Amino acid sequence: MKHVIALDVGGTGMKAALVAPNGTLLHEARRPTGRDRGPDAVVESILAFADDLRTHGETHFGEPASAAGVIVPGIVDAENGIALYAANLGWSDVPMRTLLSERLGGIPVALGHDVRTGGLAEGRIGAGQGADRFLFVPLGTGIAGAIGINNTIEEGAHASAGEIGHIVVRPGGVDCGCGQRGCLERYASASAVSLAWATATGDPTADAADCAKAVEDDDPRALAVWREAVDALADGLVTALTLLDPRTIIVGGGLAEAGETLFAPLRKAVEDRVTFQKLPTIVPAALGDTAGCLGAGLLAWDLLATYEEPSTPTTSPTTPTTNPTTPTTSPTAPPAHPTTPPTHAMHTDVMAPTEVSD
Repeated sequence: MKHVIALDVGGTGMKAALVAPNGTLLHEARRPTGRDRGPDAVVESILAFADDLRTHGETHFGEPASAAGVIVPGIVDAENGIALYAANLGWSDVPMRTLLSERLGGIPVALGHDVRTGGLAEGRIGAGQGADRFLFVPLGTGIAGAIGINNTIEEGAHASAGEIGHIVVRPGGVDCGCGQRGCLERYASASAVSLAWATATGDPTADAADCAKAVEDDDPRALAVWREAVDALADGLVTALTLLDPRTIIVGGGLAEAGETLFAPLRKAVEDRVTFQKLPTIVPAALGDTAGCLGAGLLAWDLLATYEEPSTPTTSPTTPTTNPTTPTTSPTAPPAHPTTPPTHAMHTDVMAPTEVSD
């Protein structure tokens, strides 16, 4: 059965799947990243995991994977397949696409940024389905963003578009690790709410989930912490929607698990702030922690589609001269992901996994 490898590399763990053309997850697996052993060991862990997934596909589905998609945190040069920098993994300038292609027998490999690729999945097969313009904002340890335009994600001129967490919403406010003060993620991320609630209660173990429960119980301290976070988030989102005019804003991450405790006041706060702007629909993310892995699968299928297009003149950099599933002896530099690739349709109604390995 034809399939691709999808691999989502996080700071502490990796999630992976073998994905069929219709989006079915044929096999799922997880492994630790092993960052405590250093960046070289992390890279080897990724390569070994991908190799094992390839072997699993050959053994159980009768053929090796046709392509692979891998997503990583940090700064990513997706066009050239290089993981430029990731503070939590300790690496810099890792030629990930080349290394993976070599380990996997020369198949095409797509490299992507974790948040932007998660946004790609939410836009195509998750909460953003049908929206031609959307903004994906996960609220976790920090706050990032993915700008969706017609089934693709805008990366920006320097591969750093969407960093909404570093919009300054409180000038002169709390110091941020980026060097600014008053950044959005210092007020509205799950970690920021956890810190504020722990301070308010004097309990260092208290977190954002505890705060949300206290809000539901009308605890005045929790209401004050929550209001500050929601107001800051609304300020940041209004700045973003003024610039981008999205049809839908998709909010995910740990803080979004509070449900309407977050979304009801957030929608009202945004509505209260807009003047001439068109009010977007604000919805919770639908795919949870599977978004990254599903997005990696989409990257792989998109890339494979460019290999299977009819031949074009050899001056085109997106059309290889050989069948990618039967590579020549020089597999180390597969063509870069095109700027506007064909999009692969995957549907959420066929995403139930048929085999899971932890």
